[in-house]
Amino acid sequence: MAANLKEDPTFYDRADSHIHLANEHCADIGHGKVSASMLYGCARFQAFNAACWTQSAEEMEAKRRETVTYFVEQYRTMLEDNFDDYIKNFEKYVGGA
Repeated sequence: MAANLKEDPTFYDRADSHIHLANEHCADIGHGKVSASMLYGCARFQAFNAACWTQSAEEMEAKRRETVTYFVEQYRTMLEDNFDDYIKNFEKYVGGA
């Protein structure tokens, strides 16, 4: 992922935009429900994204396992990196919340 970030200087700006919108929703409903909606939206968008890479439903089906594995691995890496960051900076990010 690091190589992609060097090629994409607006990566974090877009991510922050999604986080900002999620935080706005948290004002009206709990974090868990917002998280579930965000996760669903991400999954839905990635299915669309994968469809854009293929020419037919058959090709999409043939690439299903490879594509799902890729996205799950990417999510796991990003989640673990952010989890570690929150552990190291818990007081700064969360404080006494």
